[in-house]
Amino acid sequence: MSTSEPGDTTLWEFLADPEHLTLDLSTAVARCADALGLRHAVVYLVDLQQRRLVPQTDVAPPVPVDGSLAGWAYRTQALRVEESGGGGITAWFPLLDGAERLGVLAVNETSLTAASLTRGRALASLIAMMITSKRAYEDSFVRRTRTERMQLPAEMLRAFLPPRTIGNAHVVSTAVLEPAYEIGGDAFDHSLTETTLHMAVLDAMGHDLASGLTSAVALAACRNARRSGAELPELVAEVDEALSRWLPDQFCTAVVAQLDLAAGVLRWTNCGHPAPLLIRDQRLVMDAMERDSDPPMGLPSLLTSTPRRTHEIALEPGDRVLMYTDGVVEARTREAKLLGLERFADYVIRATAGGELAPESLRRLIHSILATQEDRRLRDDATLLMFEWRPPPG
Repeated sequence: MSTSEPGDTTLWEFLADPEHLTLDLSTAVARCADALGLRHAVVYLVDLQQRRLVPQTDVAPPVPVDGSLAGWAYRTQALRVEESGGGGITAWFPLLDGAERLGVLAVNETSLTAASLTRGRALASLIAMMITSKRAYEDSFVRRTRTERMQLPAEMLRAFLPPRTIGNAHVVSTAVLEPAYEIGGDAFDHSLTETTLHMAVLDAMGHDLASGLTSAVALAACRNARRSGAELPELVAEVDEALSRWLPDQFCTAVVAQLDLAAGVLRWTNCGHPAPLLIRDQRLVMDAMERDSDPPMGLPSLLTSTPRRTHEIALEPGDRVLMYTDGVVEARTREAKLLGLERFADYVIRATAGGELAPESLRRLIHSILATQEDRRLRDDATLLMFEWRPPPG
């Protein structure tokens, strides 16, 4: 006896046809929704600053991330349901690429059943994979999720950046950069292997195209060494060598770190950069990672005979570590007061005390800092990268 639901055959035929890989997103969503027996579906992607959910497959107004049920689905990465204006029901499904939040999928039905919810989740998973495979070369996604023109240094640097959020069963790492359309020298990197989370936060001298080029070279050298199996001291040395050889007049500060996913041991090197912050039990552990720093990356490091130092700390399950650039604490409020480390620490405590997922905590943190700025803009680059170690029980 066949256990296939009505429409299953249509779906299999759709997926088996190689043509579906070349369809535009609107056509692909419509055909796939029809194959699944769903009445109507609309894809919304989050904008660059995670403030609005922008429709991609329908003519509809953007939806705010804060203050809407669609935004609630995005923020919590969970299904939300509401009555729609036409008398039906709208289910909001989060669109996720692994740990990366892409947006939400709205599925409108006359009524919702267990079968239609299952099919909606399947459609959301399929659409997320489609978007991930296409957005690297389809500019339509980028254009629709930008609210203003991006400056050239920012365009160049963002081309080198990894996804905003990555993760697995042991850890999640997430990052944000501001001012989103005008960054010049700040950058971040994170990647995973079976055993290790690799992270780096960089701040290049200046705020122009040369600064972005410095960070891009540093990122490339870091990845090249990492992918060749280099340990932390050797990795940092290769970045020093690359910058001193190709950009001898430029340098950058950085924290480069590696987390042992099984043991929770964090090792890092601080190259003239602000010390990372440790958040434990939703409290900031002051000075937990404060160490004497080494010279910035590049030529300055080659002018001293003192070797780079590697620091180490044992994390506890649930610990979060926040790495940041000095543009955060050097921001000034509307009253022209320096934000400073103490006030920044207060923002960190409030943003992480709500028990949200790490990506949402970081989104709230950067927005709360921007809210204190004139025109909600930072005058200098500010990068935040936060990871949470959450090993499986046992």
